[in-house]
Amino acid sequence: MVAAAMTAWRTLKASVRGAAHIRAGLPNQDAVRVARHRDDLPLIMALADGHGSAKSFRSQRGARLAVVVAQKVCGHLFTLGSPSQIKHWAEEQLPLALVRHWQAQVARAIQRQPFTPQELEPLDTAARRQVETLPALAYGTTLLAVVVASNFILYLQLGDGDLLTVSERGDVERPIPKDPRLIANETTSLCSAKAWNDVQVYFQLLAGAPPALILAATDGYANAYRDDAGFQQVARDYWALLRDEGEAAVKPSLTDWLNEASQQGSGDDITVGLIWRPTDLVGVGGSPCASTRSL
Repeated sequence: MVAAAMTAWRTLKASVRGAAHIRAGLPNQDAVRVARHRDDLPLIMALADGHGSAKSFRSQRGARLAVVVAQKVCGHLFTLGSPSQIKHWAEEQLPLALVRHWQAQVARAIQRQPFTPQELEPLDTAARRQVETLPALAYGTTLLAVVVASNFILYLQLGDGDLLTVSERGDVERPIPKDPRLIANETTSLCSAKAWNDVQVYFQLLAGAPPALILAATDGYANAYRDDAGFQQVARDYWALLRDEGEAAVKPSLTDWLNEASQQGSGDDITVGLIWRPTDLVGVGGSPCASTRSL
């Protein structure tokens, strides 16, 4: 029953340049990729949010590298055997493999294209020393990933951002609790020397009903809302719309909703990925933007 339902997973993704970034002439420093096998599973979704600080002047590239690396490394899960072996590797080896692969890709990128005087010139002495000591800082980024298979779902998070699940009844949960260290603009990062220690992984064996919807978003989305309850309502609204009216009720408007959230809220880049299972459940839907905003 579970395996049959899992083949019906569908996905949507969108990424918008933040309103503040537009005013400042900065690019969208988020990245998102979705890969799925030709028979629909496995499915891998990855999102990254480049830091965008003066010291992370190549973070847009770092985010793009991160989502590519995440899909490649997470793909190794499907070369393993039993769910217990997959779970063990995911919890014990995946964080290290992910960080080392990304950092190796960054080192190669810097070797091919060394930092230019124009990139380093805006940095003060202390910041320049930090980049010289840890060159990967220039590419600093967070990472979110969701891996869906026929018998398990894997959630992975490094740094800020949000992973939410919605049940068929509309209950919202966080498969990975918020990291209490991440306050204001502080975040853990792939560029940290031992970043694998900060990677959080949750392995969900699908013994019962899987989530109806999974939402992954960079932190600009949640920051557009006054509190977490308001943001969780967005996930419920997406599920209600997709359940009752289908993909056509969301896909054409998704980018507009994200732009509105950035313009009226955080001003940051916003990237979202949705993974859901179409059902015949009936309910009442609503727009996951202004109608539920508490700003």
